[in-house]
Amino acid sequence: MRRLIVALLLCGASAAYAGAQKYEPMSASVRAALHKAVSDSRPAVSSFRTPMEATDWLSEMSRRLEKRIPNREYRIDLLRSVHYEATRSGLDPQLVLGLIQVESGFRKYAVSSVGARGYMQVMPFWIKVIGRPEDSLFDLRTNLRYGCTILRHYLDIEKGDLYRALGRYNGSLGKPEYPNMVRAAWQNQWGYEKPARLAQTGR
Repeated sequence: MRRLIVALLLCGASAAYAGAQKYEPMSASVRAALHKAVSDSRPAVSSFRTPMEATDWLSEMSRRLEKRIPNREYRIDLLRSVHYEATRSGLDPQLVLGLIQVESGFRKYAVSSVGARGYMQVMPFWIKVIGRPEDSLFDLRTNLRYGCTILRHYLDIEKGDLYRALGRYNGSLGKPEYPNMVRAAWQNQWGYEKPARLAQTGR
C-alpha cells in the first residue's frame, strides 16, 4: 500500500485517482443550504490575513506548482482561488491542493471514466441537485466552489472525520487507498509552515 501511494505521488499529473461522488438523497433544507453556498455571489475578497501572508504562501505554493502549471499568471490565479474557496468552506487550502493533485493531477479539463470533471473532479449531478443549469464544472472558480462545498458537506455528515469524508468524496467510503493518498499528498507535497520573522524592534 505504501509503495502504491509513493509511486502515484511521484508520477505527478499522470497519477490522477479520480473517483465519483455518489448521489445520496438529502433533505430540502440541506439542498437549499448547499445551493446557497454554491450560488453566493458576493465579491471575492482576499482570504489572507495580511499582504505578507499572501506573498509568502503564494510564492511557496507557486514554486511547487510551477512544473505542473508553467504559466505564472494562471498559476497564481488558481492558487488564490484555491485559498479563497478552501478558507470560505472552512478547509485547509493545502488539503485542497493535495486533493486536486490526486483527483486530477491539476488538469483543468480532466474527465474521469464516470464523468467527473475538472480540477476537483466534481460529478455533474451536483449541478442539478444544488447548482444552476448554466454552471460549467470546467470553469476554475465554479469547479473549486463546488468541490470545496461538497467536501465541507461530507465533513459535516461525518462529524469532522476527514478519513470518511474523503472516502465519500471519492465514492470509495471504507477503503483506505484514496484517503491515504490525499493525506500523503497534503503532508508531503503541500505541507506548509509560516516563515518565522524577526520581531520589529524599531531600531
